[in-house]
Amino acid sequence: MVAATRSRVLAWALWDFGATAVNAIVVTFVFSVYLTNTVGDDLPGDTSPASWLGRALALAGLVVALMAPVTGIWVEAPARRRRVLAVLTGLVVLLTASMSLIRDDHRYMWPGLVLLACTAACSELATVPYNAMLRQLSTPATSGRISGLGLALGYFGSVLALLVVYLGFISGSGDTRGLLDLPTADGQNVRAAMLLIAAWFGLFALPLLITVPSAKPAQSRERVGLLAAYRRVWTEVRAQWHRDRNVVYYLGASAVFRDGLAGVFTFGAVIGVNVYGVSEADVLLFGIAASVVAAMGAVVGGHVDDRIGSKRVIVVSLMAMIAAGLAMMAGRGQAAFWICGLMLCVFIGPTLSSARTLMLRMAAHGKEGVSFGLYTMAGRAATFLAPALFALFIDVFDSDRAGMGGLMTVLLLGLLAMLAVKAPHSRGEPKLSV
Repeated sequence: MVAATRSRVLAWALWDFGATAVNAIVVTFVFSVYLTNTVGDDLPGDTSPASWLGRALALAGLVVALMAPVTGIWVEAPARRRRVLAVLTGLVVLLTASMSLIRDDHRYMWPGLVLLACTAACSELATVPYNAMLRQLSTPATSGRISGLGLALGYFGSVLALLVVYLGFISGSGDTRGLLDLPTADGQNVRAAMLLIAAWFGLFALPLLITVPSAKPAQSRERVGLLAAYRRVWTEVRAQWHRDRNVVYYLGASAVFRDGLAGVFTFGAVIGVNVYGVSEADVLLFGIAASVVAAMGAVVGGHVDDRIGSKRVIVVSLMAMIAAGLAMMAGRGQAAFWICGLMLCVFIGPTLSSARTLMLRMAAHGKEGVSFGLYTMAGRAATFLAPALFALFIDVFDSDRAGMGGLMTVLLLGLLAMLAVKAPHSRGEPKLSV
């Protein structure tokens, strides 16, 4: 396989740079908060806006779990990957821009939730063709570092987007906010930020959609309908189970430890404020620092991955994270949170990068779309583990600090499952298939 040019690799990584801005601003920090705290603050009925938000995102997750493997079948042919990615990217841009129409009125709560859920679903489904393109841009000897570069730029993208939106649209107090001096009446500052993020994603996604390598005519395949795609998924899983169950084991193991990684990011701020006395403003600074060190870890981990293999990077990183998490549980004060928390985050980047790279190396040529469709579906199937154990440990031990123990338990389960996975060597051609 001939390595792709640096410009094409950079174009691939820039898509992640733009996509993470949508996740950070729309799904996590800004628009979701605007919906629950402002738009829905006078929502009639007994159900809270936060509860409706959880239901909407849960429904989006269900859609992703159902559609990810089908999307993988559709993008099995490399010729279709750019088209599917372009459609999903365009939908995310359009949906994000439409959020600028959501005014500060509880009647806009429902269309806002629909837009948010659809954006989250389309954004995650877009990672299926995006990840599958990694095979077109890398060789077995370079896939680790290229995957790490994409993840690192993604983290930096979220940091830069958070800073731009915070300084330009959110910071300050009074009737106008940010350096742009935008009015808060009717949520105008937040709505303007949604237009910025829509343009942001469209701009940084465009290079990949233009420069991705074109598939050879021989690679094109017949059209596959929805029901036929589901039948193909079931056939692929059954065939893989009978042929080599190792890939199925990896899908399960990666789903568990990836949920643990997501839990660390999701509940880290809650633990910092409630247990270690970190202020809400300092938690935002910690989030920025965490993204930076995670990006640095992803770059370094990608190079190490190409030398020693993806599985070793994942196993060592998980062991280091468990040790840092236990140290945090034993520590006291803000210093312990910052030191141990950043140690946790520096290993998140290598773990996620190598997890994606290992899936690529275990996939047969031409089966990347199917592999990453199942990879995305498996990740969604385990999303209940970290929140459930986080809450369970708090309830059983009657301490918010114990919640970290629940998250470390999820990582430990993923580590133990990962030890049983047989992984191909980093510089050899993949011998396992999906």
